[in-house]
Amino acid sequence: MFYYLFEYLDKHLNVPGAGVFQYITFRAFAATITSLGIAAIWGKSVIYRLQKLQIGEEIRDLGLEGQMAKKGTPTMGGFIILLSLLIPTLLFAKITNVYIVLLLTSAVWLGAVGFADDYIKVFKKNKEGLSGKFKIVGQVGLGLIVGLTMYFNQHIKVRMYDKVTMLADGTQVQSYTDTKSLLTTVPFLKDNQFDYNMLLPSFIPDHYVWIVYVLVVIFIITAVSNGANITDGIDGLAAGTSVIIGLTLAVLAYVSGNKVFSQYLNVMFIPNSGELAIFCAAFVGACIGFLWYNAYPAQVFMGDTGSLMLGGVIATLAIVIRKEMLIPVLCGIFLIENMSVIIQVAYFKYTKRKYGEGRRVFLMSPLHHHFQKKNYHEAKIVIRFLIVGIILAVISLVTLKLR
Repeated sequence: MFYYLFEYLDKHLNVPGAGVFQYITFRAFAATITSLGIAAIWGKSVIYRLQKLQIGEEIRDLGLEGQMAKKGTPTMGGFIILLSLLIPTLLFAKITNVYIVLLLTSAVWLGAVGFADDYIKVFKKNKEGLSGKFKIVGQVGLGLIVGLTMYFNQHIKVRMYDKVTMLADGTQVQSYTDTKSLLTTVPFLKDNQFDYNMLLPSFIPDHYVWIVYVLVVIFIITAVSNGANITDGIDGLAAGTSVIIGLTLAVLAYVSGNKVFSQYLNVMFIPNSGELAIFCAAFVGACIGFLWYNAYPAQVFMGDTGSLMLGGVIATLAIVIRKEMLIPVLCGIFLIENMSVIIQVAYFKYTKRKYGEGRRVFLMSPLHHHFQKKNYHEAKIVIRFLIVGIILAVISLVTLKLR
């Protein structure tokens, strides 16, 4: 909203300094400070209200050291992240930008699904919360929205460069066209563009590719959302990991939306995607502000209201800037946590059928509980996971040049 206000003040009233709001970097900085301030200041009031309403986390005794001491810690803290993300984005981003609308929709959509789960757990006293199939329906619904919008919306295009023309004065001009495309980026490869049309068999017309694309988007959003949800098991882990991923995506979004940087780094230029840097900045600020209260020992848990939303937003961001194939690296913590559960369950069922008793690969899954069982302190587990997350983020950024 401020963008349009200051644009009017600059162009029509010539107000000194108003033009600074035209710069994405300035608005991203402002969004970060605002979201951080909202989360840090308003968060205390939210925690107090949650405690007053006795909205506490139901803790199941898993035999983990210090676990039962967390009983009664308020949950639904995801509201702190959600509002700290939405308000600065609405204030500083171009709210008519299709990518911003898509990301705001993703945040609210999965935030609502997570709230339904937390509500059932807390107020209905049902420890299972929202049925798994309904969570999947919510995730699939968001996948449909994102996939169909990316394919059919005429404002979503990529820039395709044509031949270079030499003018009479010796300058070179490269022609280009902005076109609808399902191109995406493949990390670590020199010719690093992949077209989803290549997934179609030769006997199927190209105009059916949207079905394949939407299915891929649904899978990505469901996987990353569930990964963030599973990672939210100890104080500060999910929020801290999301900060690292959000910062990386902010850089990638800014580069992808900047003509000069994208050409220099040979990155796919996506017109109007630079605005996503503002959303990413607000996302990072909101998560850092939430960590003020969620770091060990946590004063509040984010609940599914926060964790499902974080994963969904991260997945959508990666998809819209055509970096979804980077997710296994960038979101490696979520992937490892997800895989530890899948491996544990699959191996347990296999050995139960074969030997008559279930056996386990890990002492407990997800993976962070395995290390808790090995008597690692909770804070040490979080710090070491975050160090791994930073390494993965650096590797993700290195792909801009390492091919």
